[in-house]
Amino acid sequence: MTLFSKSISRRGALKGGMAAAAVIAAPSVLRAAEPPPVKVGILQPVTGALAMDGEFGRTGAELAIADINAAGGIKALGGAKIEMVFGDARSNPEAGVQEVERMQSEGVAAIVGGFASPICLAATQAAARYDLPYIVDVGVSDQIIQRGLKNTFRFAPGFGICTQAAIQNLVRINDAAGKPAKTIALVHEDGLFGSGLAKLMQTELPKHGFEIIETIAIPTPSRDLSNVALRLRSLNPDLVIPSTYYGETVLLARTMQQQRVRPKAVYAVVNGAASNMRFVKEFPEAAENIMDVNHWHDPRNPKNAELQKRVLDAGKQWNYNTPLNYSCVLLLADAMERAGSADRAKLIDSIAASTFDKHLMPYGPTKFEGGQNQGAAPVSTQVQKATIRVVYPEAFSDAKPVFPVRG
Repeated sequence: MTLFSKSISRRGALKGGMAAAAVIAAPSVLRAAEPPPVKVGILQPVTGALAMDGEFGRTGAELAIADINAAGGIKALGGAKIEMVFGDARSNPEAGVQEVERMQSEGVAAIVGGFASPICLAATQAAARYDLPYIVDVGVSDQIIQRGLKNTFRFAPGFGICTQAAIQNLVRINDAAGKPAKTIALVHEDGLFGSGLAKLMQTELPKHGFEIIETIAIPTPSRDLSNVALRLRSLNPDLVIPSTYYGETVLLARTMQQQRVRPKAVYAVVNGAASNMRFVKEFPEAAENIMDVNHWHDPRNPKNAELQKRVLDAGKQWNYNTPLNYSCVLLLADAMERAGSADRAKLIDSIAASTFDKHLMPYGPTKFEGGQNQGAAPVSTQVQKATIRVVYPEAFSDAKPVFPVRG
């Protein structure tokens, strides 16, 4: 080492020491160097009639944000943490729009959630005014993604995809059992989701040899379904297909049990209770053997078991909304990483080009066409011995279907 280099080295060491001392004396300098957080809106109905499902969704989003931040944040943004801006849609579209406006004023980069179709329709429309990216979690009405809104993406399947899968699975299950089911009664909520789904069923089921002998619309909320159960008993259909929210499905199943309405099977489609462990735990006899075609986690993915344990250990309930919203937030974070930006226009382009496959659902990689994830698909579930099992398709199943339940 030369004298010059020694001299430089001493000066450098002195400068380094002074710099270190300055940092110790002013730790706020380091804090100021941290990248600002990225604000993400999480919209769920956590009060009102849909509060239970909203809480399931919020839990999933919170866990995903916590995991992303614990793993170092958004690396493409220098490790920026995600900061949740939560909005309570209060189970109605007007409140959902109000929360979107608040999130806009707080500068969120994107919004995830909504749960119910009417809330998602109104909230995505409001977000579109600001070119605000919006990932819908559950809302199944196909109108949500048929308006040509560039900001709107649905990660899960809509009722068009769900109805198609429900009919295909029903035909396969019925054929395998020797075609015991021929007549069907539809019971649906009279809003956007139930009415639209019933209309599709009325059109498609007769093409496969089924006879629709009655279609019964019921309001949400309903306080008494005795007349519906009595009507079903007089009709004696082979299958009852309910497309209703949680409270009405529980009420219908319990009333059918009390009135001794015993079809060969209850085959629900996108049902609010038939794929809900609360129903199974609180009313096991009424829930046993009910089938559903719905959102559900992939039981063969061990990450779901890990996440479910965390949820249960925290004293919370597990339902499909939880892994679904967890996955939606991961999808958004992946889009930020690839965009290298939280700019709304860049995020929209990044989500639209997504091939994300690290989610927890029984889907393929994401592929958005017109805002709908083409990789999304529902599964057939059945309550068996007080547990919800996936019975179809076989690639994701953890049980065989029990069908018909009664001869």
